[in-house]
Amino acid sequence: MTHDPSRRRLLRGIGAATVGVPLLGWSTGCTFTEPGTGAPKGSVLDRGRDQGYLKVAIFNEPPYTKLEVDGTVTGAEPDVLRAVLKRLGIDDIDGVRIEYDAMIPALKSGQVDVIAAGLFMKQSRCSEVAYTEPVIVSTESFAVPPGNPDKVTTIQDVLDNPKLKIAVLPGGFEEGILISAKVPESQRVIVRDNVTGVEALEAGRADAFLLPTLSLEGLAKDNDSFEVTDPVEDAPATGSGAAFEQSQTDDVAEYNDELAKFKQTSDFDELMDKWGFDADAARNATTEELCKAEG
Repeated sequence: MTHDPSRRRLLRGIGAATVGVPLLGWSTGCTFTEPGTGAPKGSVLDRGRDQGYLKVAIFNEPPYTKLEVDGTVTGAEPDVLRAVLKRLGIDDIDGVRIEYDAMIPALKSGQVDVIAAGLFMKQSRCSEVAYTEPVIVSTESFAVPPGNPDKVTTIQDVLDNPKLKIAVLPGGFEEGILISAKVPESQRVIVRDNVTGVEALEAGRADAFLLPTLSLEGLAKDNDSFEVTDPVEDAPATGSGAAFEQSQTDDVAEYNDELAKFKQTSDFDELMDKWGFDADAARNATTEELCKAEG
């Protein structure tokens, strides 16, 4: 198959995959993996240099990831990944839209080479994938009806009021926060994406929508039906980097070396500023620290 690195295309058709539903094997460039056979062996970076790109699991959640109407993949995570890979001799990335709870299975099965989607680090995920050093550090907030009638500002507020219904994405970091805090399943409303989360709030099916602060602020720019709370004080520190298959330890080390150099450039500061993140927060955070988050 001919690959056009100037066309950062979105490979559609896998977005509906979820845990428990097998992902179909498919071929791009020179790599093919049958379902269930696991990720291809050998260096993923060498494979990327050979074929000119890597297949990347993403979502459509600005500012972490963003899908343009022409299929262009951008956002803070993919942009950093693309910049570092170019420094490593890999021309481009191909984005595959996958639900959060299906990303790690897709990585393990070889459907994608790497995850760059704001898949926040926590203990369970860090035990399954090899994360690079962080590129973004984030806070969590609630989307609530105007005036915040239920006064929802903390996770403890949710625990104290069993009538509250909180919308979260399936397999997302926020669902993990509620589960770790022992918020009953009856209080958790699972929504497909950011749009349906806001719709659940507008329709009264949820009293609040828990999501990263920047994601909610981005949604609020085009929707005045809700307001965004201050960062949730009792939510754990969150952040993410690219996630590789666990066997790729040498590649992760090579990537981290180049990422560390890129973090010291003005290009990194400009990229972080473009998407609303603090470059110094990313420089000061570590994978070891963020992987201590429960869940």
